[in-house]
Amino acid sequence: MLLLAMGVSSSSYGVMFTMLDDFRNTFGIAESALGFIVGVGFFTSFFGQVSLAPLADRGRAHRLIILGLGLEVLGCLGMAFGETFITLLISRSIMGLGAGAALPALRRVIIVADPENFGHNLGRILSFEVAGFASGPIVSVIFAQLFGIPGPFIFLAIAITAFVLLIGQADIPETKKEHQPTERFAIDLLKNRAVASGILIGVALFFMIGVFDSLWVLMMDDMGAGPWMANLGISVFVLPLVLLGPFGGKLVQRVGPYRAGCLGMILGAIFMTGYGLMPTPALMMVVFFLHSTNDGFFVTGAGIAVGTSAPLERQAGAQGLLGGMETLAGGVAASFAGVAYDHLGRPATFIGTGAIMVTLITASRILAGDKWSERNVVPKSAVSLDIIS
Repeated sequence: MLLLAMGVSSSSYGVMFTMLDDFRNTFGIAESALGFIVGVGFFTSFFGQVSLAPLADRGRAHRLIILGLGLEVLGCLGMAFGETFITLLISRSIMGLGAGAALPALRRVIIVADPENFGHNLGRILSFEVAGFASGPIVSVIFAQLFGIPGPFIFLAIAITAFVLLIGQADIPETKKEHQPTERFAIDLLKNRAVASGILIGVALFFMIGVFDSLWVLMMDDMGAGPWMANLGISVFVLPLVLLGPFGGKLVQRVGPYRAGCLGMILGAIFMTGYGLMPTPALMMVVFFLHSTNDGFFVTGAGIAVGTSAPLERQAGAQGLLGGMETLAGGVAASFAGVAYDHLGRPATFIGTGAIMVTLITASRILAGDKWSERNVVPKSAVSLDIIS
């Protein structure tokens, strides 16, 4: 039930991206304004994950999930009926804040419910989130065709509301009051070198994603590729993540998240460099398939590294801090990727991205220290967890 809720929540992002042209053509909202609407959601999500997520470690996971999903419902309704820049901006901000509050709490519940298999479970989380995002365009096509612009957002509001009602009746594992962490925010976890190392792996990953997502369609068009190749690329890229996520998470947990996560990002840096050097769309697609398969195996490295280094009773704060930093890295990368592509060209942009990723992974390796060689890792806790209805 929680995994399905995460999938539906992630679907809202896919719906929004595919409805931007409808907002422009119907309401006359400029492209620059639409870009700001998209971006503000990432920044409010960052705020929610960093500031609100730690509350889930202090006996409020259940309430935070309900609150976050409830805010997403309100945001979807605002997107459904909004016709002005301000209305859509506020609605998108509410959606981002809701996701930032709910998703770390949902991850925490899944992690603490079965810590021995949390690598496999994090992989399942990834699969549902990616599958939800990929289903967004399908939801848009079906419900926009039947009910116009409000259709997809009303459908999501109804679906998320159903999960709010179901989760409201569920039992959620919470930390006993006497053992709840006293820290209001999770920033102090950065003092833990192993946590900081894991976050750098995640920052490298989302810096790569921000650049790739922003430029893939543009560079394929500039190389003369047919529209089907660009669109197929975006759709097919998620398949290895969906199919290999659980297996990859289990593999990363067994091999060791720092070793596997860093290896995956080094290979990712090589593939990003390849995008800058390939002379034809066909060769670009070869690099693309190798890249997506690599991500399917190793993309859980950051989440598992942070999860095993942070105390079990602070998992929401740790996962929120990781998610917030990843979101921020992806937003910054996407913001500057277009500028670099326009002024420096494709080779310099992608080779530079690869170099930045290698730098981040080198710093992660140094911070990891002895953690680098650990295998078969599990989250550790010095406290007990209760099931609170």
